[in-house]
Amino acid sequence: VNYYDTIGERRVVSEVEPGYLRNLLPDGPPREGERWEDIQKDIEAKIMPGLTHWQHPNFMAWFPASSTYPGMLGELYSSAFTAAAFNWLCSPAVTELETIVLDWLAKLLNLPPSFLSSGEGGGVIQGSASEAIVTVMVAARDKYLRESTAHLEGAERDTAIAETRGRLVALGSEMAHSSTQKAALIAGTRFRAVPAELGDDLGLTGENFRKAVDQCKLEGLEPFYLTASLGTTATCAVDKFGEIAEVLKENPAIWVHVDAAYAGAALVCEEYQHLTHHMDAFDSFDMNMHKWLLTNFDASCLFVKRRRHLFDALSVTPSYLRNEFSDSGLVTDYRDWQIPLGRRFRALKIWFVMRTYGTEGLKNHIRSTVKLGELFYSMVQSRPDLFEVLTPPAFALTVLSVVPHPRSPALASGPQPSTARGAYSNSFTPDATSQALIDSNLLTKQVYEAVNSRAEIFITSVVVKGIYVIRVVSANPKAEEKYIRRAFEILVETTEEVRNRFRGDGRKVP
Repeated sequence: VNYYDTIGERRVVSEVEPGYLRNLLPDGPPREGERWEDIQKDIEAKIMPGLTHWQHPNFMAWFPASSTYPGMLGELYSSAFTAAAFNWLCSPAVTELETIVLDWLAKLLNLPPSFLSSGEGGGVIQGSASEAIVTVMVAARDKYLRESTAHLEGAERDTAIAETRGRLVALGSEMAHSSTQKAALIAGTRFRAVPAELGDDLGLTGENFRKAVDQCKLEGLEPFYLTASLGTTATCAVDKFGEIAEVLKENPAIWVHVDAAYAGAALVCEEYQHLTHHMDAFDSFDMNMHKWLLTNFDASCLFVKRRRHLFDALSVTPSYLRNEFSDSGLVTDYRDWQIPLGRRFRALKIWFVMRTYGTEGLKNHIRSTVKLGELFYSMVQSRPDLFEVLTPPAFALTVLSVVPHPRSPALASGPQPSTARGAYSNSFTPDATSQALIDSNLLTKQVYEAVNSRAEIFITSVVVKGIYVIRVVSANPKAEEKYIRRAFEILVETTEEVRNRFRGDGRKVP
């Protein structure tokens, strides 16, 4: 409680050097046990300096990692009740509460009924969205191999499965999280990135998806999986779900997983629920309550339309795991829905959070932080001489780059360039445009590094389509307008300072 209530007084980013902790701790554990009072002192003296405080109101990097008292209490109870919980018999409440709260969540997110446990689908808590992608990609791989060789038998089928496995390729937008590529490595398949264009706000279109599928087939490859994004990491782009669903009519064997790790939380609000209109065309969906929905890590909620595909790929039942309840088929054993065997009682914290805040409290949290994001965007838009926004703001995230000083006076007449970088270069030639981008990238990077080195706020950067941009998102429970306004002041002050160190030709002043 003391830590959480005073977190705003701390430096948001750790400033220790690599290896700092080894110099502070002994070579091994003590021979005799120590008093808790002494151990607790070392939390503040040795551990706290090495923490970056994700709950800090000035933490505006990556995406939020929520933490609230109901979630913390859920973790405490879970620790007290500790169990491997790999099947229903381990502790029936662990399994049954998870099924219930994930059905609650599916309805709250406006997911189709096919994702509910009352039908062929259901939900399961994973450790992270990356873990969820590995899980469903393995299921998708085995489903594809099983169905594409169903007409064969015996050794002939085994040979066909082995040969087909070498031709499988998983797809994902070039803006999709790298976890899709990593999952393909784990699943032993190829991965191919599908282009996403700035003109489409970096969302994957049906046309580009179809082209990628057709190209794979021309090369003798067999696309079996696609990650579709609801809120990409770089810009919170949303793929064109309706268009993707149309392509699936021609390619029904492809498993589509919707990665909504951060932005999926917004679906609790009615104004975002149009994004689920085509969800019934897809096979799985995952969102992290531990990012934007007031629940501490880890609570990644994976929903599948047909749970039997997880069983078929992941179920192994040695004698020591068999019991009359599992054999009856009347209970859920979540070990068959995930990569690891054991699991924690994570449903408790979700239950506590949902009951404490209620649906209206969850909606209010999303709306209030979106409003802060819109405020920050409006302030950025008020300074077109300093900043250019890459894509429209989305889900409280603003992505911006720095505009360098003009190289020459603006033209008094004639056609005007469409972007601030174009105005800066005052030319439509490829060389001028390229130089403007180089200068903008250089300055944006230096502004980003200067802001973080001073550590009053913490932000992140990314390169999108060759453009170096700064990401700003403030969506944790301690976010407030005064911190957003101060963050903008810091960006303006730092940008003006950095720009003034450069000449009009982009070279640094000696």
